[in-house]
Amino acid sequence: MFPFEAFAPVAVIVGSLAVGGWIFTTWLRIKHGYPLENSWGKPIYPQKNEEMVERIKLLSQENAQLRAEIGSMKDRLAVVERIVTDESHQLTRQIERLRSPAN
Repeated sequence: MFPFEAFAPVAVIVGSLAVGGWIFTTWLRIKHGYPLENSWGKPIYPQKNEEMVERIKLLSQENAQLRAEIGSMKDRLAVVERIVTDESHQLTRQIERLRSPAN
């Protein structure tokens, strides 16, 4: 009889090499621009229609608006942090300077 204990490490090594080879070939395909394949071997191309292009444009515009809003919120937060961490007498002096008429 053939001892299966001796065969197990070989099976693990062969299986690991097969998975590693699959990962490597997939990486090469992606790197060089070849299409990926589905389980039946047919190439998978990303769908690109007018609706998706328009959706990408709208999402890009929304992303830009949100980034601008976050930038303004960061500025406002910096001012609030300065007010909160500032000593009260300095804040009072600045407020009084703003209240006094310009010379």
